[in-house]
Amino acid sequence: MSNVLRTTVLLAALTALFLVIGGAIGGNQGVFIAFIFALVMNFASYWFSDKIILAMYGAREVTLGEAPDLFRLVQRLAQRAGIPMPRIYVIPSDAPNAFATGRNPQHGALAVTEGIMRLLDEEELSGVLAHELGHIRNRDTLIMTVAATLAGAITMLAHMAQWGAIFGGLGRRDDEGHNGGGVFGLLFMAILAPIAATLIQLAISRAREYFADTTGAAIAGSPTGLARALEKLHFASQRVPMGANPATAHLFIVNPLAGGSLLHLFSTHPPIEERIRRLRRM
Repeated sequence: MSNVLRTTVLLAALTALFLVIGGAIGGNQGVFIAFIFALVMNFASYWFSDKIILAMYGAREVTLGEAPDLFRLVQRLAQRAGIPMPRIYVIPSDAPNAFATGRNPQHGALAVTEGIMRLLDEEELSGVLAHELGHIRNRDTLIMTVAATLAGAITMLAHMAQWGAIFGGLGRRDDEGHNGGGVFGLLFMAILAPIAATLIQLAISRAREYFADTTGAAIAGSPTGLARALEKLHFASQRVPMGANPATAHLFIVNPLAGGSLLHLFSTHPPIEERIRRLRRM
């Protein structure tokens, strides 16, 4: 199954889960309220995420005069990708990593750490930058915002179910004759539904990483540089952890939380070994 098709299927599954659970708990009214709240929160995040995240990591925008080699490399790759030149930022951190953000290709931003520029040679850095430009071209910020909206709405419905049970409203029928499902409905909503939504959301994130690897290899002209870069970054990020906010971990080229105790099941990134294997197979 292609990465695009896999993403479509996962988004459809997340939507179906939201509609089924919403209807079981609060009928159409419950679905509408939860969706509107989640949409407002994530729309604000989508619209202002680039400014928030760049400020969070102390990223500084650089110009052609300040970083000529980096600037020209990004400019060349952006032309190959067929997207506008993104703003370029440098993060004052020894941890080797990079990420892209921005609500669309016209407002794209690309950030690299000082550590990654010291670690990688030009071909490897080109592969990393091409991967991040692939995220911008593929509009992954929008896709992940949609996924976060649906997952957030499902979690909100679960909280509504908990309060409904506490005040005796879970088992009542609404105006359209829906029934919340009693105790079993509460258990499903409060425990299983948010977990299922999170797992689907993380699976979408991993699918987009694979897709960005493929897109980046095409933009760079070869998968070799990105494959070597991922191998270096995997070991270097364990030696020099970044201490990133878990809410932003999915943005980075390699998981900045890889040195922790998170299970692979709850990882925002696919295994590095599998990413490298796929690239070398290309």
